Parts: sequence; structure tokens; C-alpha cells
Amino acid sequence: MTSDSAAHGFVADCRLRAATELFAHTWDPVVLAALRSGPRRRGELRSAIGGISDKVLTESLTRLLGTGLIARQAYAEAPPRVEYRLTVLGESLVDGPLVAMAQWIGEYGDALFEAREGTDRRTAVTDTAVTDTAVDRRAGRRDHDM
Repeated sequence: MTSDSAAHGFVADCRLRAATELFAHTWDPVVLAALRSGPRRRGELRSAIGGISDKVLTESLTRLLGTGLIARQAYAEAPPRVEYRLTVLGESLVDGPLVAMAQWIGEYGDALFEAREGTDRRTAVTDTAVTDTAVDRRAGRRDHDM
């Protein structure tokens, strides 16, 4: 199988899309990374992550439970205690692609952010030029009048 036919096979059976969806939700990889050190309770996760709301954490945990990347363990105690942990599948994702992505962003993160900032500046200049042109046309001015 050539690399082109292998790539087509990934697209045809949606495995590539399924894999990239694991990173599509902003907080899911962050929650997975926070669970890398071992099981955690919900409050511990929120503290470790920082900046995540209860609602978003709930959505993320529900999604990750549904994909089989994490497991939920409820303990029959008073007060009740629930912990979340990575499954074997989740560990393979965290220790493989997630670590590789962290290494990549460590090496290329500055270039990525610089490119984004440059795009933002270029977009702002283009938006300003388009807006200025529209204002000039409404005012009856043409490019050759300036």
C-alpha cells in the first residue's frame, strides 16, 4: 500500500477524523493531561487545570467517558467520593500523540504564535482597508480622487 492509498484509507473509513476529534474540544486534551499523574477527584481536576468552568469540565468528562479514554470510579462512602482516571486507551493517547504534540509545541510554539499574530495584524489591516474603501465609496469618493 502506498502512502497515498494509506491516507485515502484513513479518510474513507473515518479513523483519521475520529482521531482528530479527540483534540477538537479545547479542554479534552487538558483534562487528559491532568489525569496523567493518576486518579483525581473533580475538584482536584478543576484546581489542577485552572480556568475551566464546572459546566465545561462536566461536558469534557462526559465526552471522555463516552470515548473510553477515562473511567469513573464511585466509592460508597459518606460523603460520596468519585474519581476519574485514564483507561489503558487513554494512557496510550496521552503517552503517545499528546506527548508528541507537547514536544512539537515546545519546539515550534513560538513560530506558531508569531504566525498567528502576523495573520491577525494582516487581517486587521485588510479589514481596515476594506472598511475605508466602503466609507470612501459611500462618500462618493473613488480611488482616483485621492
